Amino acid sequence: MLLNRRRFSLAAGAAATLGGFGLARAQDTPLVLGQSAAFTGPAAQLGIQFHQGAKLFLDQYNAQPGRRNVVIKNLDDGYEPDRCAANTQKLIEEDVFALFGYIGTPTSLAALPLAVKDKVPFVAPFTGAMSLREPFQKNVFHLRASYNDETALMVKQLTHLGLKKIAVFYQNDAYGKAGLDGVTLALGEQQLKPVALATVERNSADVAQAVKAIVAARPDAVVQVGAYKACAAFIREARKAGYGGTFFNMSFVGTQALADELGKDGAGVMITQVVPSPYNQANALAREFAEAARKVNGASVNFSSLEGYLAAKVLVEGLRKAPGKPTRDSLITGLESIDRQQFGGFEVSFSAKNHVGSKFVELSMLTGDGRVRT
Repeated sequence: MLLNRRRFSLAAGAAATLGGFGLARAQDTPLVLGQSAAFTGPAAQLGIQFHQGAKLFLDQYNAQPGRRNVVIKNLDDGYEPDRCAANTQKLIEEDVFALFGYIGTPTSLAALPLAVKDKVPFVAPFTGAMSLREPFQKNVFHLRASYNDETALMVKQLTHLGLKKIAVFYQNDAYGKAGLDGVTLALGEQQLKPVALATVERNSADVAQAVKAIVAARPDAVVQVGAYKACAAFIREARKAGYGGTFFNMSFVGTQALADELGKDGAGVMITQVVPSPYNQANALAREFAEAARKVNGASVNFSSLEGYLAAKVLVEGLRKAPGKPTRDSLITGLESIDRQQFGGFEVSFSAKNHVGSKFVELSMLTGDGRVRT
């Protein structure tokens, strides 16, 4: 009886394939993007918000008739490199079409050699570390500006205001080191050095010693290179210790998450941004994003979710431009053909030799009432 059923199944399958049904089913199979990110722990809001934005665009895209669906399979790594590496190996073994929207430098660095080895497209990691950009990798595409671009703008702004005593509070890992290197490089171009350095461990908010060391140096400003929990804790404790200077944060901090953590204590905190303000309705991309979010209950509008939305939009444009049927190689070719293209006023440009899509950076400021001013 089992043998008969098996023969029937095989025969039915062969008949369906010969009749074109199997081909139609193959075309209907979704393209699966694999994402490893923090969905729990002190950096969770970064993963949650980016994923929400990307899914917002893809749900909108998939709803159009005749589209081959593009979906995201997301795995939680808690912002820990070992877990990210294991997730990445699993996703590659499951033959995902591309790796997409990884959150963070240490985690993305853990995934990078696996993606390169198996030639899997690695698209729009949420990091600006130079170690992921150099040396150039054919299958890796960056949407956002680098941390060197962000820190250069910070130092330019601070020194323009005559603030030259700059301290750096940074996460004790590859991300923190990338930010510190950027600040040191920018200061060095003006014959300056950080006046104090202090660290915090990844996924920790134990900042007491860091606050003590930096406040003692009496800097004009503190550049922070960390996730929102630790940076918020540092700001609160430094102010309790009497520090009255300026705080600058990099985009990875998670603007809305930091604003939520700090509340009224966030007033005056500066943050670099690598996408336009999602709150500026004069911007076409922001209007498009806000309109899409308005139609979905619970959809959040913030910088991280806008970056996810834009990243998904750019990836789908790469698919549209891909020659022939969608393959990993054709996606790479399609992305490389995006040349000075406008996405709601945000320019993205790739080529066969350049896989950094944007160098856009601007400054924003928390107002202390949960809002962001650019």
